[in-house]
Amino acid sequence: MEAGKGRNRLRQRVPLPSHARAPAIPRRRTDREFRAMKRYDLVVIGGGSAGLTAARTAGRLGARTLLVERDRLGGDCLWTGCVPSKALLHVAADVQAARRATAYGLPPVTGPADLTAALAEVKRAIGAIEPHDSAEALAPYGVDVTHGAASFTGPGTLTAGEREVSFRYALIATGSSPALVPIPGLVESGPLTSDTVWELSELPHLLVVLGGGPIGCELGQAFARLGSQVTLVEAMDRLVPREEPRASQVLRERLQSEGVTVLTDYRAERVDADAVHGPGGPLPYDALLAVTGRRSHTHGLGLEAAGVELTDAGHIRTDGRLRTTNHRIYAAGDVTGRSAFTHLGGTQGGAAAVDALLGVRRPIDYRAAPRVTYTDPEIAGVGLTLDEAHAKYGDRARVHTLENDRVDRAVADGRTEGFTTLVLGPRGKIVGATVVSPRAGETVAHLAAAVRLGWTPSDYARTVHPYPTYADGPWHTALTDVYARLARGSGPIGALLKLRRGVIR
Repeated sequence: MEAGKGRNRLRQRVPLPSHARAPAIPRRRTDREFRAMKRYDLVVIGGGSAGLTAARTAGRLGARTLLVERDRLGGDCLWTGCVPSKALLHVAADVQAARRATAYGLPPVTGPADLTAALAEVKRAIGAIEPHDSAEALAPYGVDVTHGAASFTGPGTLTAGEREVSFRYALIATGSSPALVPIPGLVESGPLTSDTVWELSELPHLLVVLGGGPIGCELGQAFARLGSQVTLVEAMDRLVPREEPRASQVLRERLQSEGVTVLTDYRAERVDADAVHGPGGPLPYDALLAVTGRRSHTHGLGLEAAGVELTDAGHIRTDGRLRTTNHRIYAAGDVTGRSAFTHLGGTQGGAAAVDALLGVRRPIDYRAAPRVTYTDPEIAGVGLTLDEAHAKYGDRARVHTLENDRVDRAVADGRTEGFTTLVLGPRGKIVGATVVSPRAGETVAHLAAAVRLGWTPSDYARTVHPYPTYADGPWHTALTDVYARLARGSGPIGALLKLRRGVIR
């Protein structure tokens, strides 16, 4: 008789007294109970960009797919992020254009804009896009949708709302939420965040924005154009510190020209109900907007039961295939800490679904993932900055820069304050780019392809670009490198020219 079986039989025959029994151990499900659960090929937790893309991809592949969303489908991008912020920026740009129209003989526009009307336009944009992310839009792909909380109960099971399901694979795409930096009094002051700023009922007269990253700069400029007196505070020595230093300077000058007070290298010491206190005295406010970082949503997911580990920073730990420490469970989007962009989160979600269901790896080239700050002018970047290229390649890194006063469309629009930079690495390949101009986000897409494909400026210059557009900036920047190598007929070019002179006289 096996020892284990003997002990089990003895325990059945001679029960322990109730006061001496061991703590209850969760009962393992019987095979019949396990088979009674609905089994899915893929369960997706979270209905934002990453989750929706994964669910659609799985549905297109014919997989039995369940999407679990605790709140509203569409995620932060639709409800509090990309869509509302871009709609507000559009309204603010219209207001700014109206204020400048006096130069053409139109009556002056003074006073603040109507925030209620501005937010009505925001709601219109959300309402127009919401159906694309709805359960009805997923139905043609055969995706089941359940609203409620999801929590793992084991390495291959989870609760989804009121029911328990089993899965072959699962994807965690629960996103992130605003995080507040530890400044005394900040939490108690109840600041607005990028999630709650849309709940304002009237335009603040004095707005202090904590955080000079992309979101802080975008919302700060939008509210300044609508009529608020905005103070933008950044702890680093410049705005949007991820970008080229000169891009930060161009943006700072533009914001200041529109009346925004910009304070960089500023360490807030404490916050109270009506002012931020720090170097130089208090910064009074009617409204305080804190955009100082984000935190991954992992609470309540039952990760320990699933064998899924977190990083020290609180993100889901993933490998190069986006698998967690339980290889049946993947993660994508903000929750991984490797994606702060909707477009990258969606790419991760699709790649994870294909990897899980088909075993086909779709490596993501993070070098070529573009990033855009949607201020005016926009700042768009891809790949390495010049400083990053120097750190990686040393003297083999080179740069070509073209000012916007050499771009005819910028001259025609009176928008010559920007520039284009191409960063070249070994063998002259484009390893990074920065564009500062109106609609730079559209221009950078072609540059992202150049970085991914390892193009040289010559490769890029072979593509005909429409004239006059802002895309002329990167094209002419590429031509700068081509012309430099052709200069004065030196090297192989000079030899070929002499040879042709000898052949054809």
